[in-house]
Amino acid sequence: MSSKKVIALIIILLLFFYVDAEAQCAICKQAASSSLDNNPNSVAKGLNTGILYLLALPYLLIAFIFRKQILSLWKSWRGKKATDELL
Repeated sequence: MSSKKVIALIIILLLFFYVDAEAQCAICKQAASSSLDNNPNSVAKGLNTGILYLLALPYLLIAFIFRKQILSLWKSWRGKKATDELL
């Protein structure tokens, strides 16, 4: 299996498998849980979601910056696959 196929497979697996991630450090988690215990309508409910969005932003930015290179890699990979099937 070529390295391009392995990289593409890893990317596909990362995109399609949802993992319920906990993105809080121990101190943030303690502060959020104590805040949630004191007031159920506090900001602590959305803290983990906000941290995950902030985590995803750099990856989206990198994908946007290198979109042409990613697209050309995808086209070259698809083109080689199409020519291999013809042979």
